[in-house]
Amino acid sequence: MVFGALADPTRRAVLRRLGQGDASIGELARPFDMALPSLMKHVRLLETVGLVESEKTGRVRTCRLKPAAMADAERWLAEHRAVLEARLDRLDAYVKTIETSPESEG
Repeated sequence: MVFGALADPTRRAVLRRLGQGDASIGELARPFDMALPSLMKHVRLLETVGLVESEKTGRVRTCRLKPAAMADAERWLAEHRAVLEARLDRLDAYVKTIETSPESEG
């Protein structure tokens, strides 16, 4: 679900902004040409997957990153990167054996 949230460019931009520090919904909405309710849908989804948390004080809702969810995604990527790299290494070794075999010269 985290990767689905990261697939949207608006949500990635919100996360980039929150990487600089906490921000209100109004601050997060400034660079986008959308109504606040539309941006709130993005923020709610980021909250649902655990990437962001928000707190309302009076009329202002302030958002902040929750780095633990990103750490889980990074761990998953690292595990899969290792598997893919191992497969590519095996493919590379196989291609090299084909290129140097006597049958390939014929």
